[in-house]
Amino acid sequence: MKVAVIGCGTIANAAHIPSYMNNPKVEIKYFCDILPHKAQAAVEKYGCGTAITDYHVALNDPEIAAVSVCTPNNMHATIAIDAMRAGKDVLSEKPAARTYKEAEEMLKVQRETGRILNIGVVNRFNDNVNAIKRYIDSGKLGEVFHVYVSFRAHRSIPGLGGAFTTKAIAGGGALIDWGVHYLDIVMYCLGDPKPVTVTGEAFCKLGKDMKNYVYRSMWAEDTKDLNGTYDVDDSVTGMIRTEGPVITFNGAWAQNINESETYIDFMGDKGGIRLTYGSTFKVYTAENGTLVEYVPEVKSRDHFQNEIDAFVNDIETREKLPSHIETVIVTAKMMQAIYDSAEAHREIVL
Repeated sequence: MKVAVIGCGTIANAAHIPSYMNNPKVEIKYFCDILPHKAQAAVEKYGCGTAITDYHVALNDPEIAAVSVCTPNNMHATIAIDAMRAGKDVLSEKPAARTYKEAEEMLKVQRETGRILNIGVVNRFNDNVNAIKRYIDSGKLGEVFHVYVSFRAHRSIPGLGGAFTTKAIAGGGALIDWGVHYLDIVMYCLGDPKPVTVTGEAFCKLGKDMKNYVYRSMWAEDTKDLNGTYDVDDSVTGMIRTEGPVITFNGAWAQNINESETYIDFMGDKGGIRLTYGSTFKVYTAENGTLVEYVPEVKSRDHFQNEIDAFVNDIETREKLPSHIETVIVTAKMMQAIYDSAEAHREIVL
């Protein structure tokens, strides 16, 4: 099965390309990037494929069955839509798009073309996350009435001044970059309950003075541009009421608290779970008149490998995956409502 990887930056090299290379059913025919040296570097590193700068070359090739879209957020909708209309199946990185309106257009075209459109909400393929979902579905926690989400770091603004911090490209900051994963985990584990009302506030504070911003390390530092743009949220807070549990959250790329607090608390009337993001989880409950806590031992594979393998199988079976745009678009709807609430300083009714 021949595929093309469109966008040869960090997430492509860290996740998509190695996972495709590990799947015996797949051959990467094209590496595409608007920066020729990045596409060529991928060809040389992985020893296969052809470097191109125009993704239409891949879309016009009848041998290409599917594409991974690993570009900045502003191109997700455009490339995914073009690919589906060209008869290709698509795995597009998170977030689905910069705005809910763009995500709706992606869903519309998916329904029109019948092509696969999965979004890179990789935690739906994480073995620990799926174990938590089974705990909740089996009633182990009883009624889950509140979920608290924390995605907070000290000073971790990515690619300062570049695509990550430019709203016209990324659509937002800490919420759309990090929060999308956390909110999607919550919705997935809870069975995707319908959101009802949203209230939120977003702050653009620590990174505004880019030239005097002090940090220890920076994700995607090769995209940093201190003469560039910083107009996105570096922290966010709020509450989402759903037809099921209430979700509250605090997130920050950057805060003047030197603690990394990256976890999700699922709170039920019979038990609770704390998931340490990207790691294990702990269960808290009461048994036989005693308080009990334990860490289940979950056999885990790399979740990006799980995601790519599921996508490849999906191309053959046409089975709808948990990451299908039809399901995960609700996260885009919630994030849009959080930003709208922050801008209007009032609650949004969905």
